[in-house]
Amino acid sequence: MPPNDFLSPGLQLGLEHTTLTGWVICIILVLLSVFSWAVMLGKHFLISRAQKANLSFLRAFRESGHPLALFQKNEHQERSPFDLIYHEAAREMAFYLTGDEEPGDGFGTRLQGAGRVTPSQMNAVQTVMERCVAQAALRLEGRMGVVATALTTAPFLGLLGTIWGIMDAFSGLLHATGDQGLASLAPGVSSALVTTIAGLLVAVPSIIGYNYLVNRIRGMIVRLDNFAAELSSALDRAFVDHRFQAEALPSISTFAAPSMPSFGGAVTSGMPGPGFH
Repeated sequence: MPPNDFLSPGLQLGLEHTTLTGWVICIILVLLSVFSWAVMLGKHFLISRAQKANLSFLRAFRESGHPLALFQKNEHQERSPFDLIYHEAAREMAFYLTGDEEPGDGFGTRLQGAGRVTPSQMNAVQTVMERCVAQAALRLEGRMGVVATALTTAPFLGLLGTIWGIMDAFSGLLHATGDQGLASLAPGVSSALVTTIAGLLVAVPSIIGYNYLVNRIRGMIVRLDNFAAELSSALDRAFVDHRFQAEALPSISTFAAPSMPSFGGAVTSGMPGPGFH
């Protein structure tokens, strides 16, 4: 069966009479569609690989007997955002505990005699985790603007081509009379509507893919926040000493009353009296 048999008669007529302007707009729409699909497919595979790596890392983390066990073994899951959050937080915690940011020789021995950290130092570790979550979120959301541009621009480009084509079609009616006018108008209108169809064919899949990816990215960011909270809780229980309390400010009643100059007697310490002008 020839390929043209799959097309409606109106679409075949439009493609046969499409002008140079219409073809240019259709080429631009095809390029937008290619870029949009490339980003959506790449983002889909990126998120899928990250989810699998996160599950593998989370299983190893929960099975380890110590919050810094994976850090001491220097085990990594390269595609896991959890791995980035964990190792950056563990590096910061190791610095406060042992003075070293990397698990070198004798790290376990130094860790056993390191004691605990203060809540303010734990706040610094939490800041590192928050920064890593933000970094991972930026990577997940990167290049999504290409898809957003495609889904918002494609319908307007299609409409532009349609309006342009209809104007050209009506301009051909100036020298046509009777039935010839209607016959010359039909091909022009059909070709003008081709760009609208092309714009919708680009915009509709982009909208579906964009919403699908945005929901997956939001879910991934929520899981990153949850893991950061779980890691923070584990580090807090293992290494933070909450017995350090901030010193209370002294009460104003504990201060002596300030000495005031006596204005009834002689002026002392070189200060002028009340009659000084």
